[in-house]
Amino acid sequence: MEHDRTDIVISGGGVAGLTAAAAFGAAGFRVICVDPAAPVTDAGSAGADLRSTAFLQPAVELLRAAGVWERLAPKATALQVMRLIDAAGDPPAARATHDFDAAEISDQPFGWNLPNWLLRRELVARLAELPGVVFRPGTGFAGVTTRDDAALVRLTDGGRVTARLLIGADGRNSPVRDAAGIGVRTARYGQKALAFAVTHPAAHRNISTEIHLSGGPFTLVPLPDQNGVPASAVVWMERGPEIRRLQGLDDAAFDAAMTARSCGVLGPLTRASHLTVWPIVSQLARAFTAQRVALMAEAAHVVPPIGAQGLNMSLKDLAILLELARARPDGLGDAAMLDAYARRRAVEVPVRVGGVDMLNRAAMLMPRPLRDARAAALGMLHGTAPVRRAMMRLGLGLR
Repeated sequence: MEHDRTDIVISGGGVAGLTAAAAFGAAGFRVICVDPAAPVTDAGSAGADLRSTAFLQPAVELLRAAGVWERLAPKATALQVMRLIDAAGDPPAARATHDFDAAEISDQPFGWNLPNWLLRRELVARLAELPGVVFRPGTGFAGVTTRDDAALVRLTDGGRVTARLLIGADGRNSPVRDAAGIGVRTARYGQKALAFAVTHPAAHRNISTEIHLSGGPFTLVPLPDQNGVPASAVVWMERGPEIRRLQGLDDAAFDAAMTARSCGVLGPLTRASHLTVWPIVSQLARAFTAQRVALMAEAAHVVPPIGAQGLNMSLKDLAILLELARARPDGLGDAAMLDAYARRRAVEVPVRVGGVDMLNRAAMLMPRPLRDARAAALGMLHGTAPVRRAMMRLGLGLR
């Protein structure tokens, strides 16, 4: 096989890896992005990622610079209000509702939501426009040997690439992280998440609704209408045995169960896609860098899907890497650049991982007295305007 040379090799063809390839390619760097699987870019295809991603305000500037936002904006649904509902009873019923409205802190929505399969489709199309970017689906990362001036990357098709920087954006079981000898700290909750799309008679009015009962949150995130009918993406987190029970229900029983769990806030829900199941963990890499190697996204940190923190933390990783690369192009991938990246992520990332961990554990609470304490604490925080606004800005990653 031919021995290629490039500036950056990115291992990972998910949303984070493809976005990184577009961003670095648009900035003038030569990029090879590899992934052992071809991206699924149609909702009806087997293996389609039916989760959705909410891009928060700070991510848009990065996406615009990468030449991606113009493709995504017409297909995105604005998230103007984040609604938290504390539920009780059987069937569940809303007993306390707290709205966090972006208008209190900005003239823009909190963010914009898009299905992951569609993001992959648009990102792959953008990469095809960038002359310095090569995307190789069906080819994965096989190993690396690093030295002071380069990473010698081996690929699963037998190819070899010399790069100044190797970026691991290849998921929670990252082969790049393993090859670099970097360990992880993992917290397991005994939870899984069902991800799917639904339609409903009531308009979502650009409100993202997170309903807390026990076992984990049930979240409805606005999507574009489907054939003129309002639609939302659902992430339903529960303990493993309950997820297995739900998967075994017939369509009518499943629709009834999710409508009850949603407290009927959008009327009767009808499932509009197949189900996908995801294990819920928190994970933090013990280091974000090694010689000529940077980890980002789920290779570096994994959080439960609460508050749209996951991919937006990933895009902050990317924004910092891109900023450092632009500031010193000749120093791409050297020790000074990677040390600066590690220092800048060492404070924020563990705090956010720990914060989402606490929120998820609170959402899982079963005993009624603890759930009452959770509801009282949220009511107190929401009811104090300066604290409420500070929480919203913190969630967006704004100062």
